[in-house]
Amino acid sequence: MLLSVAGAEPMLSAMAEPEQQTTEVQPQASGVAVIEGVLANLPASPGVYRMLDAKGDALYVGKARSLKKRVSAYTQLNRLPERLRRMVMDTAAMDIVTTHTEAEALLLEANLIKRLKPRFNIVLRDDKSYPWLMLTEEHAYPRITKHRGAQSKGGSYWGPFASAWAVNQTVTAMERVFLLRSCADTVFASRTRPCLLHQIKRCSAPCVGRIEAEDYARLVGQARAFLSGKVASVQRELSTEMEAASQNLEFERAAALRDRIRGLTHVQGSGIMNPASLADADIVAVWQAAGQSCVQVFFVRGGRNNGNRAHFPIHVKTDEPGEILAAFIAQFYDDKPPPPLILANHDLPEAELIADALSLKAGRRVEIAVPQRGEKKAVVDHASTNAREALERKLAESAGTNKLLEAVATLFDLPAAPSRIEIYDNSHIMGQAPYGVMVVAGPEGFARNAYRKYGIRGPVAPGDDFGMMREVLERRFARGQREQAAGAPASDWPDMVLIDGGAGQYSAARGVLDDLGVTDVLLVAIAKGPDRDAGREWFHTADKPPFQLPPRDPVLYYLQRLRDEAHRFAISTHRAGRSKALITSELDEIPGIGAARKRALLNHFGSARGVKQAGLEDLQAAPGISRGTARKIYEFFHSA
Repeated sequence: MLLSVAGAEPMLSAMAEPEQQTTEVQPQASGVAVIEGVLANLPASPGVYRMLDAKGDALYVGKARSLKKRVSAYTQLNRLPERLRRMVMDTAAMDIVTTHTEAEALLLEANLIKRLKPRFNIVLRDDKSYPWLMLTEEHAYPRITKHRGAQSKGGSYWGPFASAWAVNQTVTAMERVFLLRSCADTVFASRTRPCLLHQIKRCSAPCVGRIEAEDYARLVGQARAFLSGKVASVQRELSTEMEAASQNLEFERAAALRDRIRGLTHVQGSGIMNPASLADADIVAVWQAAGQSCVQVFFVRGGRNNGNRAHFPIHVKTDEPGEILAAFIAQFYDDKPPPPLILANHDLPEAELIADALSLKAGRRVEIAVPQRGEKKAVVDHASTNAREALERKLAESAGTNKLLEAVATLFDLPAAPSRIEIYDNSHIMGQAPYGVMVVAGPEGFARNAYRKYGIRGPVAPGDDFGMMREVLERRFARGQREQAAGAPASDWPDMVLIDGGAGQYSAARGVLDDLGVTDVLLVAIAKGPDRDAGREWFHTADKPPFQLPPRDPVLYYLQRLRDEAHRFAISTHRAGRSKALITSELDEIPGIGAARKRALLNHFGSARGVKQAGLEDLQAAPGISRGTARKIYEFFHSA
C-alpha cells in the first residue's frame, strides 16, 4: 500500500492508489521555503517526491530511500549545481507519496517521469507501441499473426519485436517451418479451396481439411516449443519423423519434412545477430556525442534476434552515460515485461535497486549485467556500434535541417531560423468525410507527436476548401491563444505557417489570423503551377509578390517535402474517417444499444435495414433483447 503525504495523481495500476491531499503554498514563497515547509511533516521512509511550478506542472520527479534526508538536501543551495538551483527556485509546491520499499519508489518514479515528462529529469521519448507475435487459442486451428495493443486471454504472446518488419519476418518463417495458418477466422470459414500460401508450401490448409486436427495440433506444439527456445528438441522431432517417413517409403512427406528442417536451420542461424548463449535478454547500449545520446535496444527471445530500435532520451549535457541508462531502463519497462537478463555497456548507479524493482514488476528474478568478455561482450559492442552510428546520422540530419531552416529564414526575411513550422492541408471526396490536418516540423525533423487531425464540423458547403481551411485555423489558433493566456509554453506557438494552395487559400488564412490578432506568425502559401508540376511551385506571402524558386533549390525541395507530408497525412486521415463511416449504421444512434446488442441484432436480422423493418414482436424474439429494449428500438425507427 502507498500512503500519500501530499497530493498525487493516479499512479501505477498494479499498486493501490494513494489518498490525495493538496498543500497550498503562497505564490510569493521561495522554493527553499516551500521545501522547508514540506520537511516539517516528511517521514524518513522510502517514497517519491514531485516538485511543481506555479502552474502545477511537474519540474522534477525523484525517489528516495529516506524522503526526509533526500528532500532536505535541496535546501542547501550552495551545494547544488546551477541546474538544480534553478529548479528549486522555480518550485512552488511539492507532492509526496510514501512506499513500502525503495524498489516500489523506483517503479513509481519511472511511471511518473514517463507520463509527466518533467523538464529537469532524463525523459525517455517512446511514443510507439511494440508489436508482438500472437498464437490464438480459442480456435480449433490456431492462427499465427502480428498483434499490437492490449493482450487478451485468448492468445499466447511472444515478443516484443522492434518493428513490424521483424515480426512479419518471423510470421513468414513460422509459416514455412510449421505450416500454420495466418488468415483471419472469417477467411478461414469461407474458404472452399486452398489459398496461394498452401501452393507455395507455407500453410497446411486446415480450412479445407488438408490436415487433421490432431496433426495440426502437433504443428502448433512444435511452434510453441520453438518460440520458447526449445529449438534442438523440435529439430530432433522433425528428423525422427523424416527418417520414419523415408523408411516407410513416404518420400513426398519425407521431402516436405526435409524442407521444414532446412527452414528451421536457416531461422536459428547463430552469430552476433543471433547469439547462441542468450535465450531471453535485452541488450541496451548508450552512446554520447555533442551533448546528445542514443540508446539502442536489441531484443533477443528464444535465442533469436527480434530486431532493434534507437531511442534519443531528453537530458542535459552533463548527464553521464550510466545515469542515462539507469533512467532509460527504469522508464522503458514501465509498460512492458522485462526479460530475465539485461546487458548494458556501462555500469549503472543503483544497479541492484533497478534489478530488484524490475524483479518486483516481472514476478521473477531480473539480472542487469555489464559483460567484459565472450559472446555477450560482442553483442553489447555490436549494440554500441549501432547506437553510435544512429546518433551520428541524427546529428548529420539535424545539421542539414538547421542549414535549411536558416535558408528558409533568409528567403522569407525571418529574424531567425524557425523552430516550429506548421503545415496545413484538407482532404475530402465531394464534401464527404472532410478532414483538416496540421503537421509540425522543426530542427529535429517532423514532430509526429504534435500532428493534429480536425474533423470539419461546419457548416461548410461541400468542397469549400476555403471554408475548411478557415475552420481549422480558427480552431487551432483560438485554442493556442487560450492556452497561452493560461501559461502554456511558447514553444507550442509556430514561427511559420505553410498552407497548400494559392492566392485564395492565402487570403482565407490571412483573414483568420487577422481576425484573431495573430501578427507574429509568418504565413506562406505554396501552390503548384498551371501544369501542377513539382518544381514550378508559386509562393505567396504578404511582403512580396508571388515568386518561384529555381527548380533545383534545396529550400524548394525542403518546402515540397513539408507540403507532401501534410498531403499524405490528410489523405490517410480522410481514408480512415471514411472507412469508419462505412461501417457505422443507424443502430449506432439508438440510445442504450452497445456493441454486443448491435452484433446480436445484425446476426439475427442480417442487416440494419432488417432491424428497421422488423415488428415489435420480432424484435423481442431477438437474443439478448428485452421487451423494453425492443420497444425503444421500434420507437426509434417508427416515431413520427
